[in-house]
Amino acid sequence: MFGLLQRTPLRVFYNAFRGLSANVWLLALVTFINRSGTMVIPFMTVYLTVDRQFTLEQAGWVMGSFGLGSLLGAWIGGKLTDAIGFYKVQFWALFLSGFVFIGLMGLHSLWALCVGVFVLSSISDAFRPANFVAVGAYSKPENITRSLALVRMAINLGWSVGPAVGGFVAASMGYSLLFLVDGLTCIVAALIMRIFLPPRKANNNPAMEDPPDAVHTPPHKDLPFLFFLSMMILVAICFMQFIHTLPVFCKTRLGMTEDEIGLLIALNGLVIGLSEVTLVYILEGRFHKIWLMVIGAVVIAISFFSLNLHPTWAGVAVICMSLLTIGEMLNFPFANSYAIGRATGKTRGQYMAFYTMGFAITTILAPLIGLQVADRFGFKTLWILIGCMALVAAIGIYLAGRMGGAGGFQSADRNVANADQTGS
Repeated sequence: MFGLLQRTPLRVFYNAFRGLSANVWLLALVTFINRSGTMVIPFMTVYLTVDRQFTLEQAGWVMGSFGLGSLLGAWIGGKLTDAIGFYKVQFWALFLSGFVFIGLMGLHSLWALCVGVFVLSSISDAFRPANFVAVGAYSKPENITRSLALVRMAINLGWSVGPAVGGFVAASMGYSLLFLVDGLTCIVAALIMRIFLPPRKANNNPAMEDPPDAVHTPPHKDLPFLFFLSMMILVAICFMQFIHTLPVFCKTRLGMTEDEIGLLIALNGLVIGLSEVTLVYILEGRFHKIWLMVIGAVVIAISFFSLNLHPTWAGVAVICMSLLTIGEMLNFPFANSYAIGRATGKTRGQYMAFYTMGFAITTILAPLIGLQVADRFGFKTLWILIGCMALVAAIGIYLAGRMGGAGGFQSADRNVANADQTGS
């Protein structure tokens, strides 16, 4: 490990990306283009409450409908991935969701928007389990975690572009144009994927062989995994407040403009995009995955507690986003690796469906909890509640590691020992 730290930062950065396959880079490019158009969802609650004059509770119902569709889409995506392959699922999810985004421009009533965003997320979130399997299919066996981190980097770099541009567009040209741009980028991403990324079956790649720590149990009977997933749902509910409630808080309490909110959200994506792959390269196999996830959850808790430092100072939003970004980088990449590492070739689609459905549940609960608590009890109470939930999740993740099995403390100890023996 000391040898790694003595290398130049440029060399460490280069090594973090070295050896990743060309097709993984293409998959990351498609993801980047798609996420660069992410303009609607970060501003949906602001659009609903400011432009459409909905209450926070009504906005919560719309975003809850998005979550219900996300849950259905994750389940459908997992089933279709096993039935017709990840390639077709990714293409059609991107292509069709583009037209649905554009169609949302014509919806104005509360219930029409609820139905519209439900259909949207049902289609678009079918992409997620297929994308997990695709990363493994295009990866080399030793590079799956870094390949996952690369795609996350593309997501977050796109996330840094989309909200920043979206905030400017919303402030200067209105919210309707956001739906058009978001839809067009989905369609463009689908076409680029179809033209440049060659189809492949998951079982044709040795990277998809059973990991050494895989458990030969279906996910619904894997109690350590289910307990771990429940704790990650808590973490994600807390984390997702930065999409659903933090923008409204910044607009209505801190007096920030849409373009300032967009730049704030872009800060998260930019830092992760530039740092996460290198961080994973440095930490992977040298520290317990469980401990890294625990620390990440604690940092996420502190980030939301910090919002109560000052009731009107915009600097608290920057502090919160900075801490939230650090917590995300320590938690989510290793949680993804944990989930995919438990699955065998026969259960991989099931595990990824369960994992993505777990996170889809958060898209239902996060806005309902966040917006309704803020509406009834105020943002100060909300930030305390969210911080405490993240701390509970940190304890739960630790207990999941103590339960043993793949990805727990036993396998982590073995990975650390292997890393030390290689002289890293």
